[in-house]
Amino acid sequence: MLVRLAAPVTLVQVGLMSMGALDTIMVGRVSAADLAAVAIGNLYFFGVAVFGMGVLLALDPVIAQSVGANDSAGIARGVQRGGVLAIVLTLLAMVLLLPAAPFLTLTRQPAEVIPVAAGYARGLIPGVFAFYAFVVLRQSLQAMGRVRPIVLTVLAANVVNFFLNWGLIFGKFGLPRLGAVGSAWATSLSRWFMLVVLVGVGWSALKPALRPLRRDSLSLRPLIHFLRIGVPIGAQQWLEFGVFGAAGLLVGLMGTVPVAGHQVALQLAAITFMIPVGVAQATSVVVGQAVGRGDPHGARRAVGAGMIAAAGFMTVTAVMFLTVPMPLARLFSTDPAVVAATALLLPIAGVFQVFDGIQVAAAGALRGVGDTRVPMILILLGFWVVGLPVSVGLGFGLGLGSQGVWWGLAIGIGVVGILLLFRVRRRFGRELRRLVMDEHGL
Repeated sequence: MLVRLAAPVTLVQVGLMSMGALDTIMVGRVSAADLAAVAIGNLYFFGVAVFGMGVLLALDPVIAQSVGANDSAGIARGVQRGGVLAIVLTLLAMVLLLPAAPFLTLTRQPAEVIPVAAGYARGLIPGVFAFYAFVVLRQSLQAMGRVRPIVLTVLAANVVNFFLNWGLIFGKFGLPRLGAVGSAWATSLSRWFMLVVLVGVGWSALKPALRPLRRDSLSLRPLIHFLRIGVPIGAQQWLEFGVFGAAGLLVGLMGTVPVAGHQVALQLAAITFMIPVGVAQATSVVVGQAVGRGDPHGARRAVGAGMIAAAGFMTVTAVMFLTVPMPLARLFSTDPAVVAATALLLPIAGVFQVFDGIQVAAAGALRGVGDTRVPMILILLGFWVVGLPVSVGLGFGLGLGSQGVWWGLAIGIGVVGILLLFRVRRRFGRELRRLVMDEHGL
């Protein structure tokens, strides 16, 4: 069951990440400054948006457990509550995206990069609702075991994103040449494309959950219970992304070439990371469904399979990053200085790959049973209490530059992986119960 679900979910993760990788590759052909602007602009966007995305991941246990219990009303309430929260989160994110330029100036980013990076962040604003709504529908369909519509949508979106990038970055098809900012507008348009297509392709599965609208989906009490699960997940996502964002800002203090190299190395690490992320999401769903149908042994088997699959794949990618960093770097940039800066960081990414796989698979398993608060605390300790201070000390105190910053990240990831592994052992050694939102069930 886990493998059947994990394969298409992982394909979706890789497809989504490939869109971002394509943006980086195409903008990398413009200039190092534009590449750095995409790096910093993306850091700012996801620093704002990732919390809301994490909140909506509460749909994994909520809907998966309803599916396991054959509770169609619970599925519908979960999807519709996710839609309500997507609207609220959109409004919040749009407001926070506006002051990009002052924030980047305050954090002392390269002066030549700030205007382009701020324009890039503004270009992503029109796609915020589509971004969150797609998360709601995607997580809902995954929890139902209906992944084919998502796969088809993401494959089509990659083609659309390529042509939009080509037109808006380089001024093709009669469109203006906008460079890095054009890539942002292409991303926003691609996100709306994905939302519309997913609704169309997945309508047969989504219709019973979306129609009719249920008044109890707007009830405050169950929404608060939903947030009690989702807010810690959002905090986890923000803490994890935030530490990489903080690392990016630290590297940004070192100049345009180091931050461009950081972006390329991070993009490569993120691509490989999508495989265990897909495994983790599948593990969360399978665990949730098993809990919903009252099968604790099935839940525990899924956890073991997910951990082995994630760690095994990351072992392979670790070897790749350690042995061929230069050829990988040249895929993303033709600038010799950027390639050299990237090649210094990729072996460090190879060191932390296995621990990264363990920590994301463990977090996914815990999310399947609604255990989100303790993992949030453990991620805070590993990344922010240990990892980031070490990054500052090595990067600036010992003068190791971007390599020192990345060694701090590697240490933080290792600590988080070990702590979450112990949490999984403890949590799944206890009784596993279905989540209850209100007196009517999920």
